[in-house]
Amino acid sequence: IIWCIIVGKKLLLIFISELHLSHGTEVSVNNTDNKLCLYANLMVNFSVAYEVGVNKSETVILVLPENVTTEGSACDNTTSTLKLSFGDGHSWTVDFTKKNKTYQVDTIVFSYNLNDSSVFPNSTSKETKSVTVKSIITNVSVDTYYSCKSADVRTVESVIQTLYDVALQAFVINGSKSDTDTICSADMTSTTVAPTTTVSTTAAPTSTPTLPTPTTGKYSIATDVNSTACLMATFGLQIGYKHGDKEETINLVPNMTEVGGACRANSSDLMLTSDTITIMFTFSNDGKKFQLHALNVTVIPATGAPVVAVNTNMSIWAAAVGSSYMCNKEQTLNVTDTLTLYTFELRVQPFEVNKGEFATAHECSLDDTSILIPIIVGAALAGLILIVVIAYVIGRRKTYVGYQTL
Repeated sequence: IIWCIIVGKKLLLIFISELHLSHGTEVSVNNTDNKLCLYANLMVNFSVAYEVGVNKSETVILVLPENVTTEGSACDNTTSTLKLSFGDGHSWTVDFTKKNKTYQVDTIVFSYNLNDSSVFPNSTSKETKSVTVKSIITNVSVDTYYSCKSADVRTVESVIQTLYDVALQAFVINGSKSDTDTICSADMTSTTVAPTTTVSTTAAPTSTPTLPTPTTGKYSIATDVNSTACLMATFGLQIGYKHGDKEETINLVPNMTEVGGACRANSSDLMLTSDTITIMFTFSNDGKKFQLHALNVTVIPATGAPVVAVNTNMSIWAAAVGSSYMCNKEQTLNVTDTLTLYTFELRVQPFEVNKGEFATAHECSLDDTSILIPIIVGAALAGLILIVVIAYVIGRRKTYVGYQTL
């Protein structure tokens, strides 16, 4: 879903502004008897921060592509391994164990090759790094497949992994994938929430549904529990998106949202996750100014597949490093042609936060009424000049008429 192009089995340059993915990664692994023993159909994307210089880093987002190899995967009676390799030295490995009538995922390991310059340009390191993610996939009944459409976001070191739209079965019996699923708790919770407001495509297919103004949330990131905030943000957030032939909107609810992310010298991430929304804001700075340069949004509708939108070519919410950016009025951000963000009472400071307080704000043009003053003065002067010219012309005509020869 994210910032990459797949040609054959080669992962190419990732700096693309928008990309939409409609297919997951589907693989089957056979045992020594050539019978199906492990099946997976899922979506995974990774946000990776890496060093490009002294105290300077970049962040890229890549996806587990459709075209992968399963060499290194194996099935046994009580243990199984799914290894998916892609690109130039990247892999995603899942280890399963079975006990009695249930099985679970023990660990997930993501390995990425920093020597792959098509994915990690200008990386100062050429090594292959690995991060291990503790899984929440447990207590899956044998002869059922694990099903979870909700996004599971895990942050380990400089990597953020998002796993969603999962159908996964280990220890397949008699070589046949089960038709019975074990549903994840997140999906069971999400089925109880009210569905999002929709617009009838026959009555008003292009209009935006009316929802209440979203509640303003306060979000912050700290390097550890004993530190003050290194990133702060407050805003209300509403998302409008196309889902099939419908247009829908949904509000982010602050008190039902988990906050994650990371602060680095030249880039910072703010990750917000609820039952229905996962959104990652990626900020960058050049030492003088910061800006929001990437958005990664996943919406889990009440029915159907997740909606994913990514834009890595943004230059908005810009302000001097050490200050904050503020826009109290509603802002509209077109992430892609299928998803739009609406922000309210926005204020962000992703770098150099002192004492847990916002610094002086750079106001957006919508808030800055000072730019109206020269416009009003200019319009008034233009009007005055026009009146003087008209009066002069009328006066000349009257004078000329008074001296006409009889």
